[in-house]
Amino acid sequence: MSSQVRGGTRWKRFALVMVPSVAATAAVGVGLAQGALAASFSVSGQSFKVHADSLVGHNFVQYGSVATGKDLKGNDAAHAVAVSGFSDAKITNMCQSVVTPNLPFGLGTVTLRLKAGTDPQKPVEATNLYLDVAELDADAYFEHMDIGVAAGSVGKPGIQSGTKKAVNPNGFGQRAETATLTNVNQTAWATTAGTFKLSNLSLRLYSGGDDKECY
Repeated sequence: MSSQVRGGTRWKRFALVMVPSVAATAAVGVGLAQGALAASFSVSGQSFKVHADSLVGHNFVQYGSVATGKDLKGNDAAHAVAVSGFSDAKITNMCQSVVTPNLPFGLGTVTLRLKAGTDPQKPVEATNLYLDVAELDADAYFEHMDIGVAAGSVGKPGIQSGTKKAVNPNGFGQRAETATLTNVNQTAWATTAGTFKLSNLSLRLYSGGDDKECY
């Protein structure tokens, strides 16, 4: 059976070629009616950008680790990351974007951009939030901070052996009761959370690359 055509686009083919970039966002749509969902955002072989006006989180921990997965050719890939964890966090004006280049069927480069928490009175709310970060620029304020602790003893929000996060017990780590980050721009390899409540969610696909990203 031939692919269904609407407006000159073969939608079945379009869905197939976009799967590597957007499959991880499917859980967002599934959980919208309930307002909270388990979420994992990662893109095979690609990093993505995240911007937030502010992030206020509790039981902050950070340590070095390795993000593993598959690249665009299906080969094993690994990336050194700084894992940041929060037992709970509120995020204002969150934007998350990923660029997928060189798509077939004449689609070229496509950017997926997700925005939420644009109303300061209704921020994004997350629990058990983990960010696999490659680059971070922000203004940061920490309360009751402990620097240089062994990564295996960072404590809350529960990053310990037996989880999906690889922890070197002898590695560098730090923790704080509260972390406040403002003017956040970061490049990450994965974002996971126990629950995400996404107020004013907007998900869009744009033709083009860098000029369509969050920053």
